[in-house]
Amino acid sequence: MTRTIFYGLGAALLWLMTATVSLAQSPIQDLLQTYEADLAKPSRKSIGTVIEGLIASGQPEIPELLTKWREKDVWQRKDDKLFFYGEKIDSKTYRLIDIATGEVVGELPKKELKQLKPNSGVRGVIATALVQFQLTDPDRATREAGLTAIERGPEASHLGALRASISPETDADLKARKVRLERLLTIPYDEDSATRVAAIESFSKDLGVDARAAINPLLTTTRKAAATLPENANIAAVLEPGDDLTRAEAYGLLVDAGLAPAQVPASAQKDALIANVENGQVAGVPVHQLDNDAARADAYAKLAAAGTVPPAVTETQIDEALAANVIFDVYAEPDNAVTDAAQEALKSIETRVFFNQMLDLGLDGLSLASIYFLAAIGLAITFGVMGVINMAHGEFIMMGAYTGYVVQQVIPDYTVSIIVAIPLAFAVTFAAGVAMERLVIRWLYNRPLETLLATFGISIALQQIAKNIFGTQARPLTSPGWLDGALVFNDVVSISYIRIAIFVLSLIFLCVLLFVLNKTRLGLETRAVTQNPRMAASMGINPDRVNMLTFGLGSGIAGIAGVAIGLYAKVTSELGADYIVQSFMTVVVGGVGNIWGTLLGATMIGFLQKGIEWLNPSNTLAAQTYMIIFIIIFIQFRPKGIIALKGRAAGD
Repeated sequence: MTRTIFYGLGAALLWLMTATVSLAQSPIQDLLQTYEADLAKPSRKSIGTVIEGLIASGQPEIPELLTKWREKDVWQRKDDKLFFYGEKIDSKTYRLIDIATGEVVGELPKKELKQLKPNSGVRGVIATALVQFQLTDPDRATREAGLTAIERGPEASHLGALRASISPETDADLKARKVRLERLLTIPYDEDSATRVAAIESFSKDLGVDARAAINPLLTTTRKAAATLPENANIAAVLEPGDDLTRAEAYGLLVDAGLAPAQVPASAQKDALIANVENGQVAGVPVHQLDNDAARADAYAKLAAAGTVPPAVTETQIDEALAANVIFDVYAEPDNAVTDAAQEALKSIETRVFFNQMLDLGLDGLSLASIYFLAAIGLAITFGVMGVINMAHGEFIMMGAYTGYVVQQVIPDYTVSIIVAIPLAFAVTFAAGVAMERLVIRWLYNRPLETLLATFGISIALQQIAKNIFGTQARPLTSPGWLDGALVFNDVVSISYIRIAIFVLSLIFLCVLLFVLNKTRLGLETRAVTQNPRMAASMGINPDRVNMLTFGLGSGIAGIAGVAIGLYAKVTSELGADYIVQSFMTVVVGGVGNIWGTLLGATMIGFLQKGIEWLNPSNTLAAQTYMIIFIIIFIQFRPKGIIALKGRAAGD
């Protein structure tokens, strides 16, 4: 029994010795032993050389080794300084794995091992080095991760690896990204001037922010002063003191460059005079005579001549120094061919950006116009047909938004809930509008002041009811998932899918209303009452019925507008108040009671507001003020709006 145990221990010892010898002789272990001290105690300053040496060796184990090292899975055996991958067995024991073969070579107590623990800086360097291996990894996700890492933190060392990975890339999308990124990295990092210029010129029609971010640093300048212009410097501009910069700034540059003595401020001269008062005199000048600038300057000059204080610089000396030297801006980029190409490319890009900004502004204006059209079309119908100034119109918009919110509490599917909410909001606000017309409005026809006051009171009451029911906090009206995000044309032009949906909804309502007013009996009666209510009544049309249905129709449309607006705006009791002013302006500018006029009015106000906001983006309140002033002026010339309507609402 004893002999068996002895032979077993001997065999195990022989196996460990053999493994140790083989490990010591493996190429990867020999390489690691070369950098043993730096690997055991790495620092951000020294680790770069180590990693470069490991990669330059070309050994196949390097990518996995770097990955394990970054993840703190590399261990060093203390007795022989050899390195292994370590797997934890329990809190005190680790399994050692051969770096070269991946085979288990034994188990050791943790106290006999030393874990390689790179700090965050070292791990960052390792991650950068791993990128070049990731770019050619068989796994697409790994290649994409490596590409993203370069995009976030590009370095000169990435350029060669990136170029080498383009040709074997099989994925079309990744290949396109690699080609673009290679051109972006070529601009700052390539050593060949012609190659850099070609890369810059390739982006002259590109609107990408990354392209501008790569080109702009090439035109960074530093302002300098010198006796003459340096011969090999890439000069951006020679500056003229007094025109391009102040004399004080120019002279300060000369002082900083050691080309002129520093000026002594008046306060420092005064302090020097005070400090050198002796027996009631300063440099032989009685103190009582130092009551003017000339006397004080003369006394200070005498002190300077005696070496007591630094000499003051006169205006004549400043002029002479400025005339004898040159002030200039010099590019940080030394190659003038590169900076010339960068200037031309940026000029072309800025022109294209401007036109695309105008297109984006147009889309914003069109989007806002569609919102105003939805909010105002119901008011245009009631105002045009009935002549009623309905100050509670905004609250019908609010009721529609809250209807959508309630529906979503019952139906969790956002798409289905919106489909249900639109007709339900119409029904709720239609009924509310009919009730309001029957109970209040019908008794106040041809009494505009009383109508305004009554509807204003109803507006306040409806807001308070909403606060009592739903509270003062904003309620979410969530759009379906397919409306998330935006339609992106390029880095400048985009429009959200919600606004596209509202625009489409506006077009649908425009078509529906045109059909109702032009192709149905209700529309015929509505137009008849609008143009001449007495004649319409004599032809058998019931004006009261038309007024009731028209007011209900206008209120119902406001409810649908509330659902649409609530998808991107906060649903609160004040939601309608935010749109009532714009709705009235839209109706008045477009022409009372005319659908096409309302459409044109909404378009005009939407584009006008966005244009003013673009000119003055920091003050949206000022934009609103300017817009109202413009509309007031417009009404002075077109008091009946863009499309004047004949009939009762027009005062005919």
